[in-house]
Amino acid sequence: MLNEVKVVICGKEYKLRTAESPNYVFALARALEAKINALVDSGSGSSPYTASIMVALSLLDDLNKSNQRLDNIRDQSKEYVDEAGKSRIERDAALKEIEVLKSKIVQLENMVKLRQLKDSL
Repeated sequence: MLNEVKVVICGKEYKLRTAESPNYVFALARALEAKINALVDSGSGSSPYTASIMVALSLLDDLNKSNQRLDNIRDQSKEYVDEAGKSRIERDAALKEIEVLKSKIVQLENMVKLRQLKDSL
């Protein structure tokens, strides 16, 4: 269900339809307005419109960099999963080899016992 939310940013009212909660949207609007006002009040002579464009560019830059970091983390995670899978296969092969060697040890021990028995007779 979509919520209809009215927010005021820099004195202008905007009506939004969103699946997000109204409190979340209000918080976003307050944060955006604070960023815009910080640029306008910085003495740079920026209008609210220019400040809005600068804030939008900054936020897009942050988003792109975050997405790149997320992609890197996903790639690393995939590599870790692949390595773990290879290690699991190697471990399973080693366990099978251990079982084979244990069986051979038992056979050799039995052969030694048989020889000792043969020699004692």
